[in-house]
Amino acid sequence: MTDSTRREAVDGWWPTRRRLREAYLTAALPVIACLVGLCGLTAWAGSGAAGAPPRIAVDDGRVFLPYAGKENTAAFFRVSNLGGADDQLVSVTSPDVEQAMLSRHQSAGTGADSMNMTGPLDIPAGDTLAMSPFGADVMVKVKERWQAGQVVRFVLHFRHSKPVETIAIVVRPGS
Repeated sequence: MTDSTRREAVDGWWPTRRRLREAYLTAALPVIACLVGLCGLTAWAGSGAAGAPPRIAVDDGRVFLPYAGKENTAAFFRVSNLGGADDQLVSVTSPDVEQAMLSRHQSAGTGADSMNMTGPLDIPAGDTLAMSPFGADVMVKVKERWQAGQVVRFVLHFRHSKPVETIAIVVRPGS
């Protein structure tokens, strides 16, 4: 053997069985990890846990009958999120009222209470937003005089779900 051939064999890379096995194991490890992750995501999505959108249901709508010549009153709804993702009630509209705004009752602690306009109301997945005179409600400015038992139409608008059309029955406060 000449010196140039011997130097090439010592300095060059020769594929041995050990080197090939190590190269295959090095390449196989990330491939196996990706396959395991893909199988896990497929099982998660197949079980319905991934990407289940919010499913909104609205019922028990009622609006207080304005008294003493007042134009403002409050409407209340029970908003249920039966889906797998959170949503938010962002606004309320109605063709039967002049103005409708989300508001929240707050106690000042000294016997005085206040009503403040609020931003979007959270409706967590699998939970219910129950509006009441002591929490969140819809402040309504009426167009015309109402009677107890009258039906008022509303549309509730959500961040991720389609708007929901519903009704509220006019009731006397305290009933």
